[in-house]
Amino acid sequence: MEGHPMAHLKMKALLTTSALVAATAAVGTAASDPKGKYYANLKKPDWNPPDEVFPVVWTTLYTDIALTTGMTLADLWQAGEIMGSNKEAKRFLTATVANLAINGGWSWAFFRAKQPALSAVWAGVLAASSADLTRRVFKVNRARGVVLAPYAAWTAFATALSCAMWKLNERAADHRAA
Repeated sequence: MEGHPMAHLKMKALLTTSALVAATAAVGTAASDPKGKYYANLKKPDWNPPDEVFPVVWTTLYTDIALTTGMTLADLWQAGEIMGSNKEAKRFLTATVANLAINGGWSWAFFRAKQPALSAVWAGVLAASSADLTRRVFKVNRARGVVLAPYAAWTAFATALSCAMWKLNERAADHRAA
């Protein structure tokens, strides 16, 4: 299997998506400050998960994203070699990169910009992008799409949570601005 072209494509695709996901995690982590004064002082809804949940969920989801998108990218690269066109693979990789850029940027909008309204909108864009990425994976391989679905679900939940925090802290933001 050492010289098998599909094995090479899988390895290349998994390394590509793993590097992209690792960069996303690093960018998001660099901005995150869950123990900071800003986050501690925010009003949160009763259904806000404990802080310890977030790193566990995100580590699991990032692993899921790297694997499902990597295997999908490999399939698309292989299909592109057979069909003589890598358009679908390029579109998929572009959608993956865009999703991960939006993902990594959310922490900057929330923790660094300290803008609950901006972070709520940003979360909504991330949820839409995550649903689209899941749809794209599902189109290539249904089982992988099902495996990636928790990412779309979590980002939809994160949008609801961001919107709730925005509303709960709206008056405090108005007072800071005045």
